Amino acid sequence: MTLIPTQHPQFTLRFATPDDAGLVVNFMQKLGTYQKMADKVIATEAGIRQLLIKQKGEAVFGIYAGEMVGFVYFCQTSSAFIGQSGLYIDGFLIDDALRHKGLGKIMMAFMSKLALERGCQRLEWGCLDWNEPTLQFYKSLGAYGVDTMTIYRFAPEQLKANAALF
Repeated sequence: MTLIPTQHPQFTLRFATPDDAGLVVNFMQKLGTYQKMADKVIATEAGIRQLLIKQKGEAVFGIYAGEMVGFVYFCQTSSAFIGQSGLYIDGFLIDDALRHKGLGKIMMAFMSKLALERGCQRLEWGCLDWNEPTLQFYKSLGAYGVDTMTIYRFAPEQLKANAALF
């Protein structure tokens, strides 16, 4: 496992491997709890392992003084509407005890650099409307909300029902 140094001497990053699937699930459960949606996190270690193996998703861990304290889970996207590619962050968390130490900024800077290195023109993510501290953090980095649309989703049952119509 290659550690990626950052400007903070005690903080390094590393990409997840399929063997880290359990850690990804653990961080997603922490994120779900923080977001008051713990019951919505149904990812399994086996499912995340397959996403990582098939490179349908990636994760980066933040390590502070030897302890795993943060993560970003993301995937590649593209848009025919604007003709651009990007990275979409699906999960991002810094442990409560280490927030406000600049670690989140370092991880977002890394994600921005990674997006540019991969030829992407954007980095996107969602944030719950009630989560004012996190919204302020993102705005402090220069992010803006795209609030001119609502995201819709087919869950597995609706996906199967709709596919059956074809």
